[in-house]
Amino acid sequence: MTGSSTRVFAARLAGTAVFDPQGDQVGRIRDVVGMLRPRGPVRVIGLVVEVPGRRRVFVPMTRVTSIEVGQVITTGLVNMRRFEQRGTETLLLAELLDRTVDLADGSGQATIEDLGLEPVRARDWHLTKLFVRRGTTPRGLSGRLRRRGETMTVDVDAVVGGVIGLASPDLDQGATNLLAAFEELKPTDLAEVIHELTPKRRREVAAALDDERLADVLEELPEDDQIEILSALEGDRAAHVLEEMQPDDAADLLSELPAEQAERLMALMDPEDADPVRRLLAYDDYTAGGLMTTDPVVLAPDATVAEALAHVRRTELNVPLATAVYVCRPPLETPTGRYLGTVHLQRLLREPPQTPLGLVLDTDIDPLSPTEGLQGVTRQLAAYNLVSLPVVDEDGHLLGAVTADDVLDHLLPEDWREAEEEVFEGPSGKEATRA
Repeated sequence: MTGSSTRVFAARLAGTAVFDPQGDQVGRIRDVVGMLRPRGPVRVIGLVVEVPGRRRVFVPMTRVTSIEVGQVITTGLVNMRRFEQRGTETLLLAELLDRTVDLADGSGQATIEDLGLEPVRARDWHLTKLFVRRGTTPRGLSGRLRRRGETMTVDVDAVVGGVIGLASPDLDQGATNLLAAFEELKPTDLAEVIHELTPKRRREVAAALDDERLADVLEELPEDDQIEILSALEGDRAAHVLEEMQPDDAADLLSELPAEQAERLMALMDPEDADPVRRLLAYDDYTAGGLMTTDPVVLAPDATVAEALAHVRRTELNVPLATAVYVCRPPLETPTGRYLGTVHLQRLLREPPQTPLGLVLDTDIDPLSPTEGLQGVTRQLAAYNLVSLPVVDEDGHLLGAVTADDVLDHLLPEDWREAEEEVFEGPSGKEATRA
């Protein structure tokens, strides 16, 4: 791309003519569209171009072949559908210019006057720099005429909150705006966003989430963030969030709190939710009992394949637990009656719907003892090529199930969520990434 070695400032692109390869004018740039991401810089994904008829359309950066002074050249292929902004997109000119930000070095506030865009590879641009003026300035023409103060070009990370701070700078409505922008993110990705926030903003966002969504996010956060957020909640609210968490995740979190605080929160929880958490806390962390969840799919031997498939289709059931149904004598709540065997999802898909589960049991898998260590659990999962295993007490009662994701959480380094991606060359010579 012509000009690919130079930085482009977004404000100077406003009004720039856009041409097709034959030199015919397509329209003029009215804004630049960036994609907000949980980590890394804002990626510039396209331009808002006003075409004849005052219609504003979206031109992807993949269609831009050249950015030069006074002109932008495209491939000539333009979708004439009217531009509609999506939740994770930001309009760099309309939403970020004239924003007041706090400088990360503690030297005060500054006003954004321009945005530096740089190509990292062909047709792939990032927002990397901010041209700012120290101090605050009223928005609009009158503010521009009265501007004073030192100007400078800084990295995006030189402002508090970095990209996330830019996405939602106003503290009074920042949590609401931030959640709206990232509404469609999965809990893991939203957890990454929240982890990057300042402690104050992190607590504001947590307070704005509903109990179920906050529980899902807490399960994906590092322990320090979990403790900070839970400790900042009112007692009843904290108890309700713990009730929404998976029992094993709730137990892991409570085990990191002072004993008095943990006991107080469990006393506020519904007894039906608190009891399995108490049972889990009785086991050491790095044992099958400490790793297991007490809520696997459990059915009686006379239940049918159709009933089992209906259970594993439940949207609230996580993927590892949906791969197996544990068949037991009543009662079917853990600790259950005698454990009989497992029916795997693949077997369920091969059998007639009316078949009783008792006729299709896999009894060749040795269940885990709750005292089995992490190494033994890992070895058995690998040996059977499974993503979950039953945990049974000495009398044959099913206590729960250990899933591969819980084992990975304990095998990976404690800071694995915060580790930067490392680029390496795979066996084929192609680039790959690993955490």
